[in-house]
Amino acid sequence: MFKDQLQKVVESVGDGVGAVIMGLDGIAIETYIQESGGFDINIIVMEFSYIMAQATKAAETLKVGAMEEMVLKAEQLILVIRMLNEEFFLAVALRPGGNLGKCRFMMRLTAPRLLAELM
Repeated sequence: MFKDQLQKVVESVGDGVGAVIMGLDGIAIETYIQESGGFDINIIVMEFSYIMAQATKAAETLKVGAMEEMVLKAEQLILVIRMLNEEFFLAVALRPGGNLGKCRFMMRLTAPRLLAELM
């Protein structure tokens, strides 16, 4: 069921590359790749899982509240990461021509369903 929901998010944003549900430990739960475009989405997201873990710890230490979302915009790829709970996150990769706002909206709508399935 995860793959269907990931596919729906990726295909709705235009220029979507793929999506991953992953733990902060860097282990992927599910991956959907629409078009790799030369990128290994699992490796990219795995590398950023460390950054997410560090940002989560920093947010706790600074008492600014729980980490919710992070966006990385590079020349060739936009990576949007949304925490599902303290342990898992959803990451969606899209090309710079993709609709970032719609991506964030779709991730926000999809997150509760993914979290319910994880539990």
